Formats: sequence, C-alpha cells, structure tokens
Amino acid sequence: MKSLITIQALGEAGLRGLIDEASSIRDRMESGGSIETTLQGLCVANLFFEPSTRTRLSFDLAAQRLGAHVITLDPATSSGSKGESLRDTVLTVSSIGADVLVVRHSRQGVPEAVAEWTGLPVVNAGDGANEHPTQALLDAVTLQRRFGSLEGLRMGIVGDVAHSRVAGSLVQAFPVLGIELTLVGPEQWLPVGTGLATTTNLDAALPGLDIVYLLRVQTERGGVITDDLVTRYQLDSSRAARLATDAVIMHPGPMNRGVEISDDVAESPRSLVIEQVRNGVPTRMAVLDALVRGRL
Repeated sequence: MKSLITIQALGEAGLRGLIDEASSIRDRMESGGSIETTLQGLCVANLFFEPSTRTRLSFDLAAQRLGAHVITLDPATSSGSKGESLRDTVLTVSSIGADVLVVRHSRQGVPEAVAEWTGLPVVNAGDGANEHPTQALLDAVTLQRRFGSLEGLRMGIVGDVAHSRVAGSLVQAFPVLGIELTLVGPEQWLPVGTGLATTTNLDAALPGLDIVYLLRVQTERGGVITDDLVTRYQLDSSRAARLATDAVIMHPGPMNRGVEISDDVAESPRSLVIEQVRNGVPTRMAVLDALVRGRL
C-alpha cells in the first residue's frame, strides 16, 4: 500500500482510473449492486486536526462501506491538548493498530511527514493551503457525470485561489484531464507561476465558461472579506444570467452565502454543490480501495 499525498503523483491514467471507478461505485450503490468489502479487518484512523464536515463524514462512511473499522481522533479531547507533540500523537494512533491514516492539518506537509513517521499509507485530506486531492477527484467525477467528457471544458476558479488547498489540487489535475482553467480574483489572490490564464475581471470571464468554481475567502489564512470583494466577485443571479445555458456552478464548501455566492444561485438548477457532496463517499471509497489493492 502506498499513499495519496499529492494528486500530481497519480498521472493521467491514475486520475482517469479513479474517476471511472468512483462513478461505477456510485452507480452500484444507487442500484443496490454489491460492493466488495476490501477493507474488511482493517482499521482506518481519521486524524482531523482541523474542523471538517463533508470530508470527515464521507471518509467515515467510505471506510465503513468497504468493511473497515473506523476510529476518529478529536484534537480537542486528545493528549495534544495537554502538550503532546504531533509526532507522538500520530505514533500512538499507529501503535494502537491503525492500518490506514486519513490526515487533515493546517500545516503544509504534515500528511507526508505522518507517512514517514509511521510507515503507514496516508491519504491527504487537506494540508494547509497546499492540496486536497480527493476534493479534486470528486469534482472531476461530478463533471464527468454531468457532461459525459471532461475534454475541452472551460472552468473559472473564482476567489481566494492563492490560499485554497482545493485550488492547489485542481490546478494540477484538471489541465491533465483536458479542462482549460482560468483563475479569477483580486490580483493579490492569484498565484504566480502556474502557467494558467488569470484575470481580475469576473464579468468579462463569465460568458466563456462552462463551469464557475467558487471559493470562499480563507479567513483562517489571512483572507479578509470586504464590501468591494463582494461587489466584484460574488456570483449572484444577474451574473449567473451571463453564463451559457448549460454552464454549471460548483463550490467545495463550506459556502459563505452572501459573500462569494448568493442564496438563489446556490439553490439554482445550475448548482452542482449537492452533487459534489454525493460523489464524496464513492470517490473516497475508490481511493481507499485502490490504496489497499496497491493501485496507487
């Protein structure tokens, strides 16, 4: 078993294989088909040192549906609150008998360090402003199920791009899959050196997009919500009306309604937000299954 630390390590074949498998798992789940319990007898430990709803719960359910026993660390009640080091906490969990570790942390590089400390397979569930590989995978699943093919789709990633770990994985994975990306936001939030198109003008970008992918302001990493930001970059109904008829809207959550997205747009037929959530469990099942089968 290896680890999934960065999405770039998967390559195009790995990406497409996981996307197809996740979609197949969802189809089987919805039709009542059988799911092989490839994690039977294994223990998956969820080590979430940051708050999470969608990612943590979907990893819980994904591991359970594959037959694993699941334990979840609560940092607020762990010995870390008494001063225990991160390394000692992780080694304690691995020594108890965990077989696979799912790690989220506010610091970049922690999942990789955990893999080195323990020798166990690790899935990166988000590290600082760096990466969130399984979010990018489930987003690709969502788009493939919606459009049938990813080739030639045009996506605008809008908002606090520089501080978003979701964007960190999207910009590595989606061009490989044939999706053309444009990064949209205030200049200070647009990363440099990506080789991707950038613009500070959301209104000018909208008519040419098939997907608008909205990001919240990362206030925990220094982002500040201003009136000017809302005025220039919120996707409301008037802006959404400028999109092509079949264009869609995505958001990794949590949504800050009234900031980057208005209520009516969040609830509109264009919104794929709930579909993204639905694809979280089968995508994470595909990742965990590939991990134990040695396919990563």
